[in-house]
Amino acid sequence: MSLSDPASSWDGLAQLRSSTLTPKRESWIDVNPFTVRLDLHGDLDFFLRSGARRRSIERSLGEKTSVKDVIESCGVPHPEVDLILVNGQPVDFDYAITGDADIEFYPVGTGIPQFKKQRLQTATISRFVADGHLGKLARDLRLLGFDIAYDPHAEDRQLLTVMKRENRGLLTRDRRLLMHAVVETGYCPRSQNADDQTVEVIRRFDLLHSLAPFTRCLRCNAPLRKVPKAEVIERLEPLTKIYYEQFRRCTGCGQIYWAGSHFSKLQKRLEKIRANCA
Repeated sequence: MSLSDPASSWDGLAQLRSSTLTPKRESWIDVNPFTVRLDLHGDLDFFLRSGARRRSIERSLGEKTSVKDVIESCGVPHPEVDLILVNGQPVDFDYAITGDADIEFYPVGTGIPQFKKQRLQTATISRFVADGHLGKLARDLRLLGFDIAYDPHAEDRQLLTVMKRENRGLLTRDRRLLMHAVVETGYCPRSQNADDQTVEVIRRFDLLHSLAPFTRCLRCNAPLRKVPKAEVIERLEPLTKIYYEQFRRCTGCGQIYWAGSHFSKLQKRLEKIRANCA
């Protein structure tokens, strides 16, 4: 699935509501001012301003506030938080803070073992939609066999619609996009390097054992199927007809693939990614 569907395919879709960092005053009671101390574990301090990265933050609040709003007011998108402890007890994103509290946030893969059942994020998902700035990552993940919807020109509304309609995880480095209320599963790659981003996604969603290289079209994302040489021979270059016998054809756009001269380089690259994921 790609995002480059005809424009008419988006007609009639409802506008998606974004989350807000400010609670609706008519739905929250006013309380006396209080202080919360936030402890960020793992790599969640990545989302703090570079000059202010630290593990603990104190915030003064003057009204009843959901713990989700407290988290995101610090710049941490809720899909990045897998466990929340308030005064040592696990809570969900809707939990209301009304007084002084110590709040701990843990990303996926960290935390306290006895709270395993109170995790907030999906541990594994293998279908994603990637924003327009992650083209190399989308290509790498398709190369590894993963279903990645991608259109470099897609707007935020389109990304969120495809994510919700097709039950995909959202991959983006736009933290504000990850904060939309409609986003249930998502990830912000920390690195700007495509290979490192690929390793991050595989680790975050526990995908190492789901790799299926060279089974998906790099152009349109559809699965590839083995095809007899006789069925595609008229579309091959003269030397390709002579030296290659095994071919795959995209079930979507019809693109033909074979293990050409660049294949060994791709294999070495994938082996490196596998090794870094282990």
